[in-house]
Amino acid sequence: MTGALSGAMTGAIATAATSSILSGCNVSKAAHASERAPLRPRALSFDASSEITFPKDFYWGTATAAYQIEGAWKTGGKGESIWDRFAHTPGKIKNGDNGDIACDSYHRWQEDIALMKAMNLNSYRFSISWPRVQPSGSGPVNAKGIDYYSRIVDALLSAGIRPFVTLYHWDLPQALDEAGSWPNREMVGRFADYVELVAHALGDRVSDWMLFNEPAAFTYRGYLQGELAPGRTSLLDFLRATHTVNLAQGAGFRALKAVCPSARVGTAFSMSACEPATDSEEDKLAAGRAHAITNLWFLEPALNGRYPEAFTFLPEAAMEIKSGDLEKMRAPLDFIGINLYYRTICSVPSTLDRLSHVQKWLYPVDMIGGNEGPKTDMGWEVWPQALYDMVMRITHDFNRPAIEITESGCSYSDGPDATGAIHDARRIQYHRRYLHALAQAITDGADVKGYHAWSLIDNFEWAEGFRQRFGLAYVDFKSQQRTIKDSGRWYARVAADNRIVAGE
Repeated sequence: MTGALSGAMTGAIATAATSSILSGCNVSKAAHASERAPLRPRALSFDASSEITFPKDFYWGTATAAYQIEGAWKTGGKGESIWDRFAHTPGKIKNGDNGDIACDSYHRWQEDIALMKAMNLNSYRFSISWPRVQPSGSGPVNAKGIDYYSRIVDALLSAGIRPFVTLYHWDLPQALDEAGSWPNREMVGRFADYVELVAHALGDRVSDWMLFNEPAAFTYRGYLQGELAPGRTSLLDFLRATHTVNLAQGAGFRALKAVCPSARVGTAFSMSACEPATDSEEDKLAAGRAHAITNLWFLEPALNGRYPEAFTFLPEAAMEIKSGDLEKMRAPLDFIGINLYYRTICSVPSTLDRLSHVQKWLYPVDMIGGNEGPKTDMGWEVWPQALYDMVMRITHDFNRPAIEITESGCSYSDGPDATGAIHDARRIQYHRRYLHALAQAITDGADVKGYHAWSLIDNFEWAEGFRQRFGLAYVDFKSQQRTIKDSGRWYARVAADNRIVAGE
């Protein structure tokens, strides 16, 4: 799920602020995209009576993640992950939930593919569990683990569904965390070796890959905010982790291409349209900084070999940026994956606030969610304009790249009625409106290849446990029975027709 930097930085930056970095850094000076106000060529309206048609060969899919659905946490030679350790730590997950069983998809994957076929899907975004295929994060492949994913790939292809594989969706092998985790530069080589291993095993059948899921989210929320695994709250760990991940993105891209030269390789970035709270120049600058850290911090390095201007200066010593690193970060991604759920409202902190908090000096931005639209059960504003704005911004600023919507969705707690049916009209309305916004972006010139609803099934939603339900299919977590919701049946009609029929 998506995340953004929100000002939880700690005073640890004072330790890192040596004379060499206080003087500033020219690395960020070449990047001007963060200074631009978000593009909005048009304000959208949503007419339920209109028919919406999508391009030929458009991908209709759903998305999942290994730890959120697989379960079988000690089965088949799988090693411990940071999420196994984190979820077993008291007080970390709501209601004491964990992913030990989750949706039991390790044993029920055939049922899940049957759900996709029933929904007429032609793409499935799922992730590989690193500790399932390489238990300690190094060494040879675990045959039972890679065979599990090989069988899924074969079954998807037989069903006419594209296997759309994410290589890292947050479940780092625990052994690598104990060796330093993402703040440790040695992770670059470990990740490249893992990517090569999986590519050799599955690359003869998988053509579309994502290196990372939401690097901004797992570095910020896992190493600075502490609400996700591994639960650290260190600014230095956060800064170093972001640089290591950028280096790993470049190394992983090259490793995958070396094995599969014709593969399409991208990353799924968490994004949010960052809007200034007012028309003041100060708030516009704050929105530019927010856009840089939220949307560009892992994209600019890959495509342009530089960091955007998110901070008042780039803390290169704290991040341990070395000579040659900027070139190593480059990865000419074949597509840009966008995970988007909501917009972000940005303003400049008060002078007193900036003087009182070192983190506001480094990153002088206040960020909150919007409050004009309806809210989901997660408290997130439903604002389809954000998807349009973000897709158009990326289209404009990066010379019309190929884009995949790799996640979008909503949490509503609608359960079975007396007949067992799940009437989740709000979820239908959400996807209809966001797809309307996406269709308008395509009409206005964006090269969007597909849309992946989060999620195929209700699952373990990280720190929220099982209390938030995003699925197009309902899961009874006691019996593990799956039931397609009204939204799943609606999505099936959209996928079959490649259009949204007027009035639906």
